[in-house]
Amino acid sequence: MLANLATSVILHEKVQTTQAKAQAVRRLVERAITTGKKPTLASRRKLLAEFSTEHPVKKILEVLSPRYTSRPGGYTRIVKLRTRQGDGAEMVRIELV
Repeated sequence: MLANLATSVILHEKVQTTQAKAQAVRRLVERAITTGKKPTLASRRKLLAEFSTEHPVKKILEVLSPRYTSRPGGYTRIVKLRTRQGDGAEMVRIELV
């Protein structure tokens, strides 16, 4: 479930979810982008092992890595939105900076 959410964050660059899921997926996305900053075959294979398809890996290596070359970390932002009507869960939007 978290790998699919991380894929959505990488491909769409923002996703609305609960606070607990956003905090858990933040670690995966940050590590994936940091791994992709080194354009080696080993990093590509490591990313392919984490994600089920090649689309997020290709976006990390071709689009996101050049964007964040000078940034040492902190590639995501979590913005609180509201509480969900049904169960009162905190809804947030996780997005790439």
